[in-house]
Amino acid sequence: MIGEPVNATGCRVTQCRVHNNTNMDPKTTPYLSRRLKMIFLIHFFSLVALLLHNVVPCAGIGEVIYAINAGGDSHIDVHGIKYDADPAQFGVASDYGKSMIIQRVPPQDATIYQTERYDLSSFAYDIPVEDEGDYVLVLKFSEVWFAASGQKVFDVVLNEQHQVISNLDIYEKVGRGSAHDELVPFTITKGKLKVKGEVSTFHGTLMVEFVKGDYDNPKINAIVIMKGSIEDIPKLPPIPGQDLDEEEEDDEDDDDEDSEKIAKQFTKKSGPKVTDPYAADETSFLYPILIAVAVFIPTLFCLCRL
Repeated sequence: MIGEPVNATGCRVTQCRVHNNTNMDPKTTPYLSRRLKMIFLIHFFSLVALLLHNVVPCAGIGEVIYAINAGGDSHIDVHGIKYDADPAQFGVASDYGKSMIIQRVPPQDATIYQTERYDLSSFAYDIPVEDEGDYVLVLKFSEVWFAASGQKVFDVVLNEQHQVISNLDIYEKVGRGSAHDELVPFTITKGKLKVKGEVSTFHGTLMVEFVKGDYDNPKINAIVIMKGSIEDIPKLPPIPGQDLDEEEEDDEDDDDEDSEKIAKQFTKKSGPKVTDPYAADETSFLYPILIAVAVFIPTLFCLCRL
């Protein structure tokens, strides 16, 4: 404006006053400083958390690409796996098992093993598998009818070529009214299906066939296909009473190992000691943590001086 006073730099006095930090309320300065520190720390720790998430593997289950509750309705189990209702129209859908308490599973997941689909002859599910990679086929069973072994025995075959389960007798495995899972790892790569050391041409569909044997009818309670390895699959707890047998086997294995160690003491190896080139470096995942700490400490020191 005309007549408005100016200072030596040519700035209008009123404008200079607006931008002069010395006119700020002294009480707001510490508040702003603390707020900036808090915002910085939030972003910093978010970055560290993201870094560690990408470097350190997180425990959990693999990617589920297919899951159905055979003969039953949709269900979400305690691991977060969503089972679709059974879309099949062949054979017989049965919920006879709902009259029983299923062992080895939480009560809320008993329905997965209480409902089933069976047929008087062989039957199959066709499951689309689009991407290449490592997978695990999880077949869930429970015997809810027979009370002795040798009453229901059948096979499971993939794509009419690979017999992945032979002479399955559920009762013989776990008894009556108890959950049982069969895990079948397989790989899809370059148009080939690799399973159990066998290879066949793959056209995008995995045919899971339950083959009738000489004893009663084949059945299935639930099917899951998960991308990953067997280590990514949630496991059922041990069968009650089986721990004792495993401990006895472990004791025998320990005795064998002790005998091998004694024998090795009297065996002298020739030649210089060679470093194992395949030994895993378990400290590699610590590098990001050390870097984050090294950056954080001086940064925090500088912020405290504000």
